[in-house]
Amino acid sequence: MLEIEHLSFDVQDEGRQSEILSDISFHVADGEMLVITGPNGGGKSTLAKLLMGINESTAGKIILNGEDITGLSINERAQAGIGFAFQQPPRFKGMTVRRLLNLAAGRSLSENECCGLLSSVGLCAQEYIDREADATLSGGEMKRIEIATVLAKPHNLCIFDEPEAGIDLWSFSMLIKKFEQIHKEKKESLILISHQERIIRMADRIMVISDGKIDRIGPAEEILPTLLDSSSQEACCYGQQKGGDYCEA
Repeated sequence: MLEIEHLSFDVQDEGRQSEILSDISFHVADGEMLVITGPNGGGKSTLAKLLMGINESTAGKIILNGEDITGLSINERAQAGIGFAFQQPPRFKGMTVRRLLNLAAGRSLSENECCGLLSSVGLCAQEYIDREADATLSGGEMKRIEIATVLAKPHNLCIFDEPEAGIDLWSFSMLIKKFEQIHKEKKESLILISHQERIIRMADRIMVISDGKIDRIGPAEEILPTLLDSSSQEACCYGQQKGGDYCEA
């Protein structure tokens, strides 16, 4: 179980202190899927980075399976069982996709295992396995490869920051099936940050973050209708043109 207690994050901006997240408290039960959504700039990605240790919180606690991990580094949190996929994946010049998957898994993967991981995110292993994970790959390709690295090893908790970003509809459908499979097995807790209705509908619970605070949180059947009622007309029209909130992929 993941427990977040009164988490806050401030930054210094031109000599002034700005509050990005304020007094965030929630939990994610074992095997649960929590989808975090809300307006752009509300603090969703910042929260994900705090959970992974990329940014250091100003106040509050992060507790994983009863252990306070607030002071742990990124590597220590990864060893504790947290997997993370960035909204904008990093690139690694000189490192092949095969090597990246092996490092993520913590062991040498067979050709079939690599193929299965890449296929699960819509990539052909033969075309990508020996390519370098560098600037020659598109943003969408890197996004899918990074998701494959997260799937390469079992975790207690996996965090995916906008996994749909830069992925075509066919690959997105395959990704949805993979999330459904993970969720069905209940072996890992999932936090997905997303605006996509298909992902939001998969959630056990939905948390809406706005202006750095939790606007609402609860079972999907309670929260989803409020999202659709408040934004369906505007979001659908805008989203079809601009990729806005709560749109069907």
